[in-house]
Amino acid sequence: MLSDQKVKELETAANEIRENIISMLLAAGSGHSAGSLGMADVFTTLYLSGEVNVRAVDPWNEGRDRIILSCGHICPGLYATLAQAGYFPKEELMTLRKLGSRLQGHPHYRELPGIENSGGPLGQGLAQGIGQAIAGMRDGKSYRVYTILSDGELEEGANWEAIMLAGKLNLHNLTAIVDRNNIQIDGYTEDIMPLQPLTDKFRAFNWSVVEIDGHNFREIADALDKARAIFENPTVIVAHTIPGKGVDFMEGKFEWHGKPPNREEAEKALTELRSLGGKIATE
Repeated sequence: MLSDQKVKELETAANEIRENIISMLLAAGSGHSAGSLGMADVFTTLYLSGEVNVRAVDPWNEGRDRIILSCGHICPGLYATLAQAGYFPKEELMTLRKLGSRLQGHPHYRELPGIENSGGPLGQGLAQGIGQAIAGMRDGKSYRVYTILSDGELEEGANWEAIMLAGKLNLHNLTAIVDRNNIQIDGYTEDIMPLQPLTDKFRAFNWSVVEIDGHNFREIADALDKARAIFENPTVIVAHTIPGKGVDFMEGKFEWHGKPPNREEAEKALTELRSLGGKIATE
């Protein structure tokens, strides 16, 4: 159970991460706003709460848990969180999508400390995570594998082959985290290719399911704890998130899926986030 002080620390960190996401996207002039902002609380919990066995001081320790980002387009959120956690200097965040930068528009395996896979083509990350989970079980390792998926990429058939295999093999060391924000680049998921009943589908493939508010740190941490306690099958955490979370003119709008803010929009967003940060600090 996270203490009140720890929750406050995570809230402050997540708000700083969102500020850096906006600044990065403005500097790059391209990139994905909605999902990066929406998953900031999940990223923060994974890397800064102590719930997952990852450490910036020893990023490639053989016993570490593996965090795989399948939906690589929201890597601004991952990069900003890794920098917040001390994996590399925050100053480097402003090189996002620049020629020669380690922070490309989709993550590249081991280009930065903490980057466990190359992400780009949607629908591939879960299979990568399953491979690592199988290797861990066969080698008798205790590490866990966490794979972050977007809900839109679940429209890809390869995911369901992977989901079926993980259920067949009872990969209890595998946890999938679905960013259930209900948007994709062309509109809302339920208009384009309905995913409901999503949780029933996972259960039908022999997965345990935990549904949470993806902006509630205690629920996120509790779901990670529950997944560790399940030894019968893999677990999926369906995290209901608000795309563009923290920036009122972005929240819930699919148009911000792959769109960066211009200078005026960035200034407005940063003003709002800094105001929120001050509120957190005085609570």
